[in-house]
Order: sequence, then C-alpha cells, then structure tokens
Amino acid sequence: MTPERDLAILLATMTPVRVPGEFVFATVPLDAPTPSDALATVVEPVGRSVVLPRTSADRDGIRYDFVGAWITLQVTSALDAVGLTAAVSARLAELGVSCNVIAGHHHDHLLVPADRADDVVAALVALSADVPDGPEGSAGPEGPDTRAGW
Repeated sequence: MTPERDLAILLATMTPVRVPGEFVFATVPLDAPTPSDALATVVEPVGRSVVLPRTSADRDGIRYDFVGAWITLQVTSALDAVGLTAAVSARLAELGVSCNVIAGHHHDHLLVPADRADDVVAALVALSADVPDGPEGSAGPEGPDTRAGW
C-alpha cells in the first residue's frame, strides 16, 4: 500500500482495531536484557522503556503503573503525514482519555486506559465518519487493511 499523507483521507479511511489483551509500560535497567516479548522499546537515560503484555510483566515480576488497551489505526499513514495524531488526540482529549501513541512504519498504535477502550474505539469510528467531503465509503482505493493488530 502507498502511504497516505492527506489528513482527510487518513481520517475517513482509518479503522481502529483493538488488539486482544492488556499492555503495560515498564522500565528496565539499561544493562538488563530487554524482555523477549517486548512489543516496543525506547532507550532513555533513566532506563529502557518497554511495552509488553500485562501477563508477561506479571509473570516476570516487572513493575508497572499503567494498564492499557492497544488500538491500531488501520490506515497506512506516511511517516511525514501531518495532523493524524493531533486529530486523534484532540478527539480523545474531549472525552478526557489519555493516549500514548507509538508510530510504526505503516500504522499508528494507541495505548489508552484499558477501561476506556470501547469508548476510544467508538469515538474514533465517529471521527472517521464525521470527515466532511471524504472519499466515499471507508475502504479507500486499495480496500481496508483487515489485519488485526500487528
């Protein structure tokens, strides 16, 4: 798929898909191995931030303070596209929902409070439907991306 840059098309064609399970942010020391089932990592001066399934963190005794739902925006956005994160964040801010965004090469991924996941999906579906003068339908020129999660 060709990455999309046009914000109206991105919003009109995105489909939020909840990845099954619950996910946590945690920090492991820089000199410790990265957990093998970490789904995202960021190296920071204070340690390595990791996102991993809650079941893995519990099993391995890794401390965390945020339990989130993982929602993938099924639209192939260009890395230099402008406004998608802002539009999604603004809609979720209206609901009082925090959102941690991870940009993948092909899709954006949101980690939101697990107990608000259904509200988030509904709000993003509504955001997509609210786009004025967007392309007809929501499948886009190449059809919907039906892969759930990653």
